[in-house]
Amino acid sequence: MLLEFLIVIINQVGINRNGMQFIIPVQAKAGNDQLGVTQTKQDIGYCTERFPELICRSISAQFLEKNLIAMFELTMDEGEVKIVHEKHYKLVPSDQVSEADLQNYRSCE
Repeated sequence: MLLEFLIVIINQVGINRNGMQFIIPVQAKAGNDQLGVTQTKQDIGYCTERFPELICRSISAQFLEKNLIAMFELTMDEGEVKIVHEKHYKLVPSDQVSEADLQNYRSCE
């Protein structure tokens, strides 16, 4: 399974500022490929079985347009895949972001 291969290679877990540990499967699609419920269920199932002591935070990313990406955090609720969070990001060259922009973004977090 590709996910197992990636987890073994990475061999790392996510840790938040409170010390909670996470396993983070990521699914990304572009072009005509669409995010799939089946793969998400398999990813979450695999992570909860293989890493029961870790919190699974499933992430999916879908390119909507050339420079626009939607990112989702997904979970299982009563056997159904549900969206926890959805955010959209415009991708721009880094030289188009000024220091003032960065300061402004930091103050909004």
